[in-house]
Amino acid sequence: MRRRRAAVAAGFCASFLLGSVLNVLFAPGSEPPRPGQSPGPSPDPGPGRRGGRGELARQIRARYEEVQRYSRGGPGPGAGRPERRRLMDLAPGGPGLQRPRPPRARPLLDGAPGWPPAPGPGSPGPGSSGPGPRLGCAALRNVSGAQYVGSGYTKAVYRVRLPGGVAVALKAVDFSGHDLGSCVREFGARRGCYRLAAHKLLKEMVLLERLRHPNVLQLYGYCYQDSEDIPDTLTTITELGAPVEMIQLLQTSWEDRFRICLSLGRLLHHLAHSPLGSVTLLDFRPRQFVLVDGELKVTDLDDARVEETPCTGSADCTLEFPARNFTLPCSAQGWCEAMNEKRNLYNAYRFFFTYLLPHSAPSSLRPLLDSIVNATGELTWGVDETLAQLEKVLHLYRSGQYLQNSTEAGRAEYQHLPGSTIPQEDYGCWPSYHHGSCLLSVFNLAEAVDICESHAQCQAFVVTNQTTWTGRQLVFFKTGWSHVVPDPSKTTYVRASG
Repeated sequence: MRRRRAAVAAGFCASFLLGSVLNVLFAPGSEPPRPGQSPGPSPDPGPGRRGGRGELARQIRARYEEVQRYSRGGPGPGAGRPERRRLMDLAPGGPGLQRPRPPRARPLLDGAPGWPPAPGPGSPGPGSSGPGPRLGCAALRNVSGAQYVGSGYTKAVYRVRLPGGVAVALKAVDFSGHDLGSCVREFGARRGCYRLAAHKLLKEMVLLERLRHPNVLQLYGYCYQDSEDIPDTLTTITELGAPVEMIQLLQTSWEDRFRICLSLGRLLHHLAHSPLGSVTLLDFRPRQFVLVDGELKVTDLDDARVEETPCTGSADCTLEFPARNFTLPCSAQGWCEAMNEKRNLYNAYRFFFTYLLPHSAPSSLRPLLDSIVNATGELTWGVDETLAQLEKVLHLYRSGQYLQNSTEAGRAEYQHLPGSTIPQEDYGCWPSYHHGSCLLSVFNLAEAVDICESHAQCQAFVVTNQTTWTGRQLVFFKTGWSHVVPDPSKTTYVRASG
C-alpha cells in the first residue's frame, strides 16, 4: 500500500503531460506505477499452463451469460457499444482527430463471446436533476485531482474531479489484483484473463443500472478504450462516496447512526423486491458500502446473486454464519424460501444493527430498537416487517412522540436573549456533533431545557438555525454566559439566577 501511494504521488510530478497521466492512471485496470516498473501491462504470456484455454473460455462464457441474464429487459433506447476513443487522444496535444476503430468481431479466445450489449441510458450525470446522457470517454477529458482510493480482489478505484468541479469515482480491473493474477498464473492468457475479470465489472455496471435506488450508488457512465496489449478495457464512472468506517460511526450521534440503519433497511427491502427478483449480496461487509451525504449506499455488486437456492428438502436450505446457522423451509417449487432476503438481513444485523441501533438511543425508543435487533438476529422478521419498524422509529423520533412526558415543576427559569450567542464557555458531551463542545439536536425548546437540566455543568444554551436530516434544531450547551455577543442567526437562553 505504501509503495502504491508513493507511486501515485510520483506519477503526478510536473514533468508529465496530462495525456500521459490519463494514459497511465485512467487506463482501466492500471495501477499506480511502482518504482522501476512500467506503468502499462506486460505482453500476453502466451499459451495456458494448467486447465487449458478451453476452460478459461468456458468461464468467460458463463460470466457473459450471467451478465446477459441481468441485462434482459433493461436496455432501452441508446443501448449499444459506448465510445471507444482512447483517453490519450482526448488529452491536450494528443492526436484528437483519429477516428474510432470499428468494433472487433473476433473474440479474445476461441469459443469465448465478445462484450455483451452495454446497459441502456443510465443515471444522469453528476449535478443533473433528471434523465440525461450517460457520461462517456469524452467526460474524462481534462480531469484533475486524481487520487488512488483503493482496490479489492478484482477492481481498483480512483477519485477524479471533472472539469465542472464534480468529483466522481473511476472503477477498473486491477492489473495487480488477486483475481487477474491468479488467472494468469493458471491459464497464462493475459487478454482472456482480463476479459474474465472485466465481466465482473460489467456485471456490476448492469446491476447498478437495473437496481437504481436512492441507496444504490449511481452509475454515471463508462468508457471502453485500448490499453496497450489489451483492447477494449473498461472503466465505469460512478458517484463518489466515503468509505464506511465503523470505529468513526460509533463516535457519531445516534441520529446519524440510525439514518445509516434506516438506509440499509430501505436498501434490503428494494433488493428483496427488485425488478430482477430477490437479490442477495454474497460479499456483505461494511467495505461494500459507502456514505453519500449521510446516506448508506451499496457500491460493490459484482458478487450479488439473484437466483434463489434450489432444494429438495430443508436440509438443503441451511444459512451458515460464523456464530450460528439457520435452516429455512424448502418450497413446493423446489427453492429455499426467502434465503436471499434472510442472508442479507442477518448480515445487516451482525455488521450494522447490533452496533449502531441501540447505542446511546433515546431511552423511550430503546425497547423498539431492541426488538428490531433481536428479531433480525433471530431472523423472525423479514425485510418488510424490519423496514416497517425502522420507519416507525423514524416517525416517533421526527414527530417528537418519543419524548417522555415531563412537567414544568422543578425546572429552572431561562432568560431569552434573541439575536445573540456565547462564543466560548464550551464543555464536552457525548455524542456531540462538534468536537470540543456539546452540540446536540433537539425537537423543541422543552427538550433543550431538559438536556441542560440533566447536565450538571450546563448554565445556558444557544439555539442555532441549523437542522439535521430529520429537521431537528442543533443547540450548543454552555457552562456560563459571561461573554454574550450579537448573532442574528442564533438565540441564547441563560439560566436565571435565584
